[in-house]
Amino acid sequence: MEQALPSIGSPFFYTVFFVAVLIMIVIDMVALKQSGSHKVSIKEAAGWSAVWVAVACAFGGWLWWTLANDPAYGEVVAKQKALEFFTGYVIEKSLAVDNIFVFLMIFAFFKVPAEYQRRVLLYGVFGAIILRTVMVFLGAALVKEFSWILYVFGAFLLFTGLKMMLPEKEEKEDLANNGLLKFLRKHMRVTDDYHGEAFFVMKNGMRYATPMFLVLVFVELSDVVFAVDSIPAIFAVTMDPFIVLTSNIFAILGLRAMFFLLADVAERFHLLRYGLAIVLSFIGVKLLILKFVHIPVAISLGVVFVVIIGSVVASLMFPKKAA
Repeated sequence: MEQALPSIGSPFFYTVFFVAVLIMIVIDMVALKQSGSHKVSIKEAAGWSAVWVAVACAFGGWLWWTLANDPAYGEVVAKQKALEFFTGYVIEKSLAVDNIFVFLMIFAFFKVPAEYQRRVLLYGVFGAIILRTVMVFLGAALVKEFSWILYVFGAFLLFTGLKMMLPEKEEKEDLANNGLLKFLRKHMRVTDDYHGEAFFVMKNGMRYATPMFLVLVFVELSDVVFAVDSIPAIFAVTMDPFIVLTSNIFAILGLRAMFFLLADVAERFHLLRYGLAIVLSFIGVKLLILKFVHIPVAISLGVVFVVIIGSVVASLMFPKKAA
């Protein structure tokens, strides 16, 4: 197996990263408070999507510039780490599309008013950041201690990719029969109606959860499921926990804006599911053959770009036939 470059995750780099993330979250929260509850327009979603992509690109550029001008690293390491960051970011962005389909199903089932969706997704992103941070460092520790776990990651990603290639069942999951939902309704007092954006309200001196809280639980749960795929996928690109974490978190930060950008047109990209399946299968194979064949990061990035863009174009060229 190829010797990986040492991690660049110094206290300085982590501080810059977390400060940048914190500033962007504060800006997002202030913007949300000022605009209040409202349905996010395509124009607003596109604007925020552009902002999040620009911030990620700026961070990647800063990372390259800082490493290139540091005698301890130099131009070669700078180029490699920047390429790893952008490849991980693109993979995460691609896999995040699957999250959007699940979010749409959750919002449709709970009949979440459009003007309340933005807030629940914001809190969902907070939870995802904490969850992904824990899982990245846990995964890095496991890889460092047990190198063979990379093959487990590879086999799991390949299995997931092949499973996604199977024809999608027409019937959608009935959340009404979901065990977790039944448990929550049985052990919590839950109101029948929404109370604005509140997760809890007081009624007759007792605290009640609102349907908005149930939505948040399912949004967070869905991210747990998707993190199991996405984090091993980035370890196929780099073993550096700092790059895995930063590319992952920057992709998550833009997930909410991307949701509103694609929510109304998601069904048009019916072949994207198969593109994601190919990407996961490719990454799985890459991990499984890592000891014998090294696939450069640049090639991985090219494959992901071609497959994802190709599946989007194919979806538009060959629309899904109406049932």
